[in-house]
Amino acid sequence: MRISYHPDYTIPLPEGHPFPMEKYRALYRVLKAQGLLADADIVEPEEADWADLALVHTPEYLTMLREGGMDRATSRKLGFPWSDAVLRRARLAVQGTINAAMMALQDGHAANLAGGTHHAFPDRGEGYCLLHDVAIAIRVLQRRRWIRTALTVDLDVHQGNGTAAIFAEDPSVYTFSMHGAKNYPFRKERSSLDVELTDGCGDAEYLGLLVEHLPRAIAESGADLAFYLAGVDPAAGDRLGRLNLSEAALFERDRMVLSALDSAGVPVVLVLAGGYAASAERTAELHAIAHQAARAVFGPDTIERRVDASLPSQA
Repeated sequence: MRISYHPDYTIPLPEGHPFPMEKYRALYRVLKAQGLLADADIVEPEEADWADLALVHTPEYLTMLREGGMDRATSRKLGFPWSDAVLRRARLAVQGTINAAMMALQDGHAANLAGGTHHAFPDRGEGYCLLHDVAIAIRVLQRRRWIRTALTVDLDVHQGNGTAAIFAEDPSVYTFSMHGAKNYPFRKERSSLDVELTDGCGDAEYLGLLVEHLPRAIAESGADLAFYLAGVDPAAGDRLGRLNLSEAALFERDRMVLSALDSAGVPVVLVLAGGYAASAERTAELHAIAHQAARAVFGPDTIERRVDASLPSQA
């Protein structure tokens, strides 16, 4: 499976900062160690173009980012101290998701070892999400007429409120979210399909709800491409999750989603979203489960086996 990755997905944060920034570098190491990532399959992104960012974000917001004018209150809502490195990292991650989407259209599946920044709104960032990578990728592909419709399958424990708001009036994008009913964000937006989970929800209940609702989301979306936000914060012991999924259930969740999309003939882009285990290394190990599931569903891709397909023409 071809994968977007850049070493600068990881940037320095102040000591004691709660966001596990090292998880990106750690996930790269874990996937290499598990034989799930080959050097030939790594595609390193550049920074996303400002014109592509403008397909989702407002001119005023982008001007503020360009000029580095984020005040303390705005920075606090974002969750990161402002720096040029924060902006560069976000633009790299956006392009990583755009590249992965293009690769998924060619190969049937691809991944970004970042992304899933689903709390970003057109005019602001929230919850560690500066730019909405998935929304931007969808708009880029729609503008180029490579896709007409898209599906977001968001299984992060926190509702993708930015995703829901961005596409609220757009029938070409179907947004499906399973998330903690009482968890952040405390003011939820309306997705195409929301499934709310009680605190402490465990394996059987969670997987049962996914089996019940996922087929509906896929069928109703009529999607040309799906984005799977495989957040691992539903795992037992997550600092922010409040759910109780085992590793076995995470694997089955990921296998179910990828297999269902594959059976429906919908190419899929795998992005990280959230995860707040006891350490960045442990968080990375949990994120690797989705890649283990991808190997189980799609098999061990090689350059030779990959379909030599060109992207559709814009004409």
